[in-house]
Amino acid sequence: MAVVIRLRRGGKKKSPFYHIVAADSRSPRDGKFLEKLGFYDPSSETESLRVDDENVQKWVNNGAQMSDTVRTLLHNRKKSA
Repeated sequence: MAVVIRLRRGGKKKSPFYHIVAADSRSPRDGKFLEKLGFYDPSSETESLRVDDENVQKWVNNGAQMSDTVRTLLHNRKKSA
């Protein structure tokens, strides 16, 4: 089973909210997931991003691949901190 760390969309129309999840790569975008790792809210005044770094690292060490979007979000967050 290939695991990917990706965004899972929530919220209402034209007001998206994303959960960062570890999921099987074959499951649909908003489908079944293995674990919630954080969230990303692009529509708030200041883009809010909260991630459990320990759990993300645990999944990456066990072979999970990050989606391009999640990789960019995490990289930009570390750069600004």
